[in-house]
Amino acid sequence: MTTPPPALLIAGHGTRDDAGAEAFRDFVRELGRRHPELPVAGGFIELSPPPLGEAVTELVERGVRRFAAVPLMLVSAGHAKGDIPAALSREKERHPGISYTYGRPLGPHPSLLSVLERRLDEALGGVARTPDDRADVIVLLVGRGSTDPDANAEVHKAARLLWEGRGYAGVETAFVSLAAPDVPSGLDRCVKLGARRIVVLPYFLFTGILPDRVRQQTEGWAQAHPEVEVRSADVIGPEPELLDLVMERYREAVDGDLRMNCDSCVYRIALPGFEEKVGLPQQPHFHPDDDGHHHHGHHHHGGHAHSHAH
Repeated sequence: MTTPPPALLIAGHGTRDDAGAEAFRDFVRELGRRHPELPVAGGFIELSPPPLGEAVTELVERGVRRFAAVPLMLVSAGHAKGDIPAALSREKERHPGISYTYGRPLGPHPSLLSVLERRLDEALGGVARTPDDRADVIVLLVGRGSTDPDANAEVHKAARLLWEGRGYAGVETAFVSLAAPDVPSGLDRCVKLGARRIVVLPYFLFTGILPDRVRQQTEGWAQAHPEVEVRSADVIGPEPELLDLVMERYREAVDGDLRMNCDSCVYRIALPGFEEKVGLPQQPHFHPDDDGHHHHGHHHHGGHAHSHAH
């Protein structure tokens, strides 16, 4: 008898927006329909049901022992680096005997860049825009924003890859929270670069409070600057490319499983030493202090860094 393939667990950010949460749940159901050979379940880190732990329990109740977890996130920030591994580590204690591997975040994959390009074409009102049509267009790619500089740099990487070879006058970046520049400042910057036409492109998978905020801020800015043509593009959405990409990340995680033991794999990918930081935002680096001890700074909390007993 052949061993069944590992199940697929999808991990989402969570949102206070019901439509956004429902879009995620729909997406998980669609993945399950497309892959009847795999048990598929999905849950959120925070804010919306079902929680990730409930999705793991659902898989375990279906007889699953091994799964691959894929973060349904464009960028690896605190959630993908810390919260999901911490949550999975908790689930392993609750369900002894399960093993799992952990996949990579989604972006900036070429197939997602082609969806973004399609969203820009739709916003510009054309089907096959030529480089000539695009030569006066500056795109403002707007990411979620993070206190993790590395995560913000990933949005810049996506912007650069989107610009390469597509003929836009430029692709600038802005963020909707926690990082500068914000949307109005990003739009001001586009104008300084000589923009006559700007398309604001949300770097988000599904509809939600933050993409709505991007659109509102864009419209507010546009009203104050009637001399500039500003358009808003749509989010990526549950496109076939996204469904295929999740399966690609699943297969990567499963193939990695063949090369190394699951447990060591999880600890390799998920920051060693996160166990005592369950639920705390992860920081990307450690700063030795004057006496050479490593302190772990949680800048979010405004307090001093706490040293951990080794």
